[in-house]
Parts: sequence; structure tokens; C-alpha cells
Amino acid sequence: MIGFIGLSHLGLNYSLATAAKGFAVMAYDPDAMLTARCNAGDFPIEEPGFRELFEQHRTRIRYTSTAPDLAECQLVFYSLDVRTNDRNESDLAPLTALIHATAPALSAGATAVVLSQVYPGYTRQLREDLPGLGADIYYQVETLIFGRAVERAMQPERYIVGAADPECPLPKAYQEWHAAFACPVLVMRLESAELAKITINFFLVSTVATTNTLAEVCEAIGADWNEIVPALRLDKRIGPYAYLTPGLGIAGGNLERDLVTVQAIATRYGTEASIVSAWQLNSRHRRDWALRKVHELVLGEANPETKSIALWGLAYKQDTHSVKNSPALFLAEALGPFRKTAYDPQVKSLAEAVPNLSLAASALEACRGADALVLMTPWREFSTFSPSEIRQQMRGRTVIDPFGILHPRACHDAGFSYHRLGA
Repeated sequence: MIGFIGLSHLGLNYSLATAAKGFAVMAYDPDAMLTARCNAGDFPIEEPGFRELFEQHRTRIRYTSTAPDLAECQLVFYSLDVRTNDRNESDLAPLTALIHATAPALSAGATAVVLSQVYPGYTRQLREDLPGLGADIYYQVETLIFGRAVERAMQPERYIVGAADPECPLPKAYQEWHAAFACPVLVMRLESAELAKITINFFLVSTVATTNTLAEVCEAIGADWNEIVPALRLDKRIGPYAYLTPGLGIAGGNLERDLVTVQAIATRYGTEASIVSAWQLNSRHRRDWALRKVHELVLGEANPETKSIALWGLAYKQDTHSVKNSPALFLAEALGPFRKTAYDPQVKSLAEAVPNLSLAASALEACRGADALVLMTPWREFSTFSPSEIRQQMRGRTVIDPFGILHPRACHDAGFSYHRLGA
């Protein structure tokens, strides 16, 4: 029996993937209402393929809020999402409290793995804080990506494991779990594994920042970034999987959190990390690209009462309902006095009200009477609309499409002034 403790996005996806690989799974959360919902097939998340996978393998997974049930598990994963505050700092208090509350319920021979993302040094400190814990404690880098969580949980590219002694073989139950996913397993010291996750995100951030910087250069000199990308894909030093799509800066929570974590480490130990501040500045500049375009092309000196903006997309990226650090919300807030109507396939409400922002029931409804359409999240659904049918709903002629969701030629043919990142 394999246990998962903490049923937020991370725990729900990893526990289901484990059941899909043929293991009996005990999925624990202290919230009894949540576990009752999960047992009934009513989940608080939306991920492509999740519900279908649950229907296929539901007989092998049981959701419980009874901590003593965890004693049946030979291997347990702590899998609570680690949230960030307004400064993008990790709040590890809920995870720590969950570990301390459930550790006494684990069997003496169990293996415990911290799957949640933590700062370097956390897992070793945990071992010292819980000397009476019967289970040995490891750390493993999670591979979750919102919108691709099922795919990433079922088909991991590698596992990175932190151990107190990397030279010792991993426990048998842990090895068997790894073997079921048939991917490379890299074992290293605890702090190395914790920093490896941050390191991966740093390399991603550097690629994002470079791509966005040069895409803006393209706009300035009349080049087209999409024409340059094939040359980069063919360069073995960069490779076919490099992140080369211009975007609106760093969104979501994980990348910003890792930048803030390293800034804190640099301050504490006196290392030099000013490049992080440069990445953050670059990200904020790119985030406001759409805002600059809206003011340049539509608003100018307009009276706020006379202009209306349609926003397609509120989530920080497609295939997720998360609006953490969403460029769309930053745009909506920055356009405070102007009327905005937004549509998102998954975001149907907002935790905090945004001035003069209303939510529409459909994409075309959001466009009615709008002076401009701004596509802020590259949902596939948006590409199914023809510019001509969008044009029928709008008062204005401006389409701001950072990600190139709509076809430029079709937009021009429909009478739109069309604007895309990097061109």
C-alpha cells in the first residue's frame, strides 16, 4: 500500500498516477469533506485526462481523513501544494504542520518522501525535528506542471531523489514505485535535490527572459521571432525542446518563488545574485506588453466611460484554473477605470473583485460592443473562432494577440488591426 498525504493539486495527481500503475493507494487529507468528495468522484481540480484516468482505476485508490489508516502503507509521500504569499515566498507552515500531525501514524518500517517543493535544508531539518519518527525521510523533486499534470505524473522524464546518504540503496518499496514509471532516477544528497528543482527553474527563467527580450527587439526592427525559432531548434547547443515562445513574463507561482528563494539565500550567505533582479525586471516589463499596446492603440486620452475592452483568458496559462501572478489580472487591474469583460473556460469567479471587470458566459459574449479584444491566455478554444464572427460582435477593430492564437491573415481580412508579440 502506498500513501499520499495532502490532497491538493500535487497529491491528487500523483496518487491517481500511482493507482494507474497498479498500486493500491491510500490518499489522506485531514479535510473529511474533501476526501468524501474524492471518493464520490467529485474533484476540486480540472486537468486534461484526470477524470477519465480516475474512472479507469478508482478501485485501487481510497481517500481517507482517518490518519491511523496510514499505518497500512509501506511508502508514503507528503504531497501538499506549497503556496506562496504576495511576495512569492513559500509558506511551508501548513506542510510542516501536516507532517508533524501524521508522522505518529506511520508504521515503524515505512519510508516517507517529501514530494512538496521546499527550500534547501528543509528535509534535513525535518529529520532532526522528528527523531522519533519510525520512517526514514527522503526528498523527491516533483514534476507537476499545471495543465499537464496527468501527463507529467504518468510519464516523468526523470526522478531526482534526495537522501541523507546517497550511497545507500533506496528502500525496496521506494525502488518498486520508481520502477513502475520506468524513468532515470538520480540520487543525491538532500540539499542537492532540493536545489536541483530551483536550478531547473532558473534555466527555464533564463530562456524565457532571453526569448522575450529578443522578441521585443524583433518588434522594434521589423524582424519576426517566429522566423528565427527554427534556427534555434536546429542548434544542438539549444535543442528542439527549448522554451522559445515569446510570452508575458513569468507567471504562476513556482518560478517566482524560486527566484525569491535564491535572493534570500544570497542575502544570508553573501553570494552575488543580481541577475535574479534583472530577470524579475525583465518579466515585469514583458508582462505589461499588452497594457502598453492597449494604451497605444485604443485608449490614448479616451474617457474611461467611452471605451470597453474584451479579455479572453484570465488563468496564468492554458489548461489550468490558477490565476496566481496572472498577466491578465495585472492588465485588468491596471485598466481600472475602463470597462472590461472577460471570459475564461475555467476561471468562473475571482477571489477578489477587480474594478470594472465583469465575467461573460462565453467568448463571443465578452466581445459584444468592445473596442478591442486582448487574448491573454492561449486556450485552444479561442483558436476555433473565426475573426469574421468575432468582428460581428465588436465595435472596434483592434486585436491584441500576444501568443498568435488567431490567424493574422484572417484577422486582417476581417478588417482588424492585428498585433502579436515578436512581430
